[in-house]
Amino acid sequence: MSPVVLVCCVLIAAVAPRCSSEMYTSLLNVKQAISVEQKLIDYLRTYIDHEQERLQDIKRFYTKVSDLHSELYKGPAGMANPLVAFTLIKRLHSEWLNVVYSNEALENAQALRSSYEEEEPELPKLEDLQGAAKGLMRLQDVYALQVSSLARGRFQRVADGEAVDVYMPAVSIPLSGDDCFLVGKVAYEQEDYYHSVQWLEESVRLFRGTRGEWSPENEGTLEDALDHLAFSHFKTGNVSHALSLSQELLHYDPMNGRVLQNVEKYEKLLVAAGPPRGDGLRRPTSTYLRTRETYERLCQTQGSQPMHFKNPRLFCDYFTNDNPALLLMPVRREVLSLQPFAVLYHDFITDVEVEDVKSLAQPGLRRSVVAAGEKQATADYRISKSAWLKGSSFSIVGKLDQRISMLTGLDVKHPYGEYLQVVNYGIGGHYEPHFDHATSPSSPVFKLKTGNRVATFMIYLSPVEAGGSTAFIYANFSVPVVEKAAIFWWNLHRNGEGNIDTLHAGCPVLIGDKWVANKWIHEFGQEFLRRCSLNPEE
Repeated sequence: MSPVVLVCCVLIAAVAPRCSSEMYTSLLNVKQAISVEQKLIDYLRTYIDHEQERLQDIKRFYTKVSDLHSELYKGPAGMANPLVAFTLIKRLHSEWLNVVYSNEALENAQALRSSYEEEEPELPKLEDLQGAAKGLMRLQDVYALQVSSLARGRFQRVADGEAVDVYMPAVSIPLSGDDCFLVGKVAYEQEDYYHSVQWLEESVRLFRGTRGEWSPENEGTLEDALDHLAFSHFKTGNVSHALSLSQELLHYDPMNGRVLQNVEKYEKLLVAAGPPRGDGLRRPTSTYLRTRETYERLCQTQGSQPMHFKNPRLFCDYFTNDNPALLLMPVRREVLSLQPFAVLYHDFITDVEVEDVKSLAQPGLRRSVVAAGEKQATADYRISKSAWLKGSSFSIVGKLDQRISMLTGLDVKHPYGEYLQVVNYGIGGHYEPHFDHATSPSSPVFKLKTGNRVATFMIYLSPVEAGGSTAFIYANFSVPVVEKAAIFWWNLHRNGEGNIDTLHAGCPVLIGDKWVANKWIHEFGQEFLRRCSLNPEE
């Protein structure tokens, strides 16, 4: 390959869109997949039209031959006519052969396959299906949702023994037995039998409801669901249920040697162990998420903290920060917390600015990463895509930097402030409890050589119908997504030590398309801008 060709290939690879990469991590990419499926629908319509034409020809042939047998061949004079005899012989020798072995059906199917293969690079990968399934299980856990309700297209949890709606979406669809089977299978393959039992139970129920009717688009069957569910129950200690499901499976596949061995094994276990003592379903523990109960409670309240609004030290006002530029148009400020100090600035950004920021960010969206020692890596506890936007004094990013500086009184220009990070969350997109400031000297945060992240300024670029709150774990409050508002808090104490009360999380998005923009401000450059304190421990 010549150097010129090689350079061209590298350039093409560099600028080629990667919208299908890790599609589940960004709702923008999921929306882009709609246009791909529309193409597939058009291809399928063409295939159906061609197949209908082929079937019409076959029906015509069938009608012709049937009429001959019902009319001409019944009389004794039929075969006396040599023309009739000739056409019969010719038809049996060649016409039936041409109909039965016609390549037309194969050609129609091959044309559909070729069209599908053209779109295949833009289609979701296996990791997208697995990621989407994990997203559903995450929503199930964090918002205590019933799997049976999710299968009906409802978002419900049990309260006082009754199912209550967490949220009623404007658009929803029920799940099929195959849909539930694939979610359960993802959990099964990860040896997460807590989730596999619940999803496979629903899959079996739905498959039974169709009485085993086969659908060409399905990957799983009732037998598959029974097989996976039986073993899942065995792994959770429910041997008697595993036995009954295996026996039901033998009804459909009586010669399955593996299942026959399992039945024998389960029967022996039940005899040896006596009455069943299954421990029941236990949710897997999290090695990373040590504050799960508090985190999930704050996410479920979606911002409403009991009696929080009655704290007299928290208030709302029109804020100017003594900045002349804000005197004629002060910002509505809501003080959310004093420890850590956190405020919400309402209507910080306009609709036009929001669309400009999102448009600038879209080409650069890549899977969000987290600090992993001195490097950065992707992680399941952060599901989103992000892009970094540089700004000039005339750009929309530069204008936002200027506005942030007026409100905070800090120098936010690079390198004292990081570039603006724009984030779009995916299916069940979230960011589990974490600190924005570095907690290790080897953190990538220090690469700018301007100290630690002293403060965070986060802009809500879009509304979210349900979920997606920002939860402060140790401070015990959460902030719902407020469209076009911005939240600001200090990450460090005045002595430079990290404030542990800033441990926070982005709750999973239940319904909606969540976009945010983060501005992280560093210590250096703020020496004469942040008020000093006589207390060295403050």
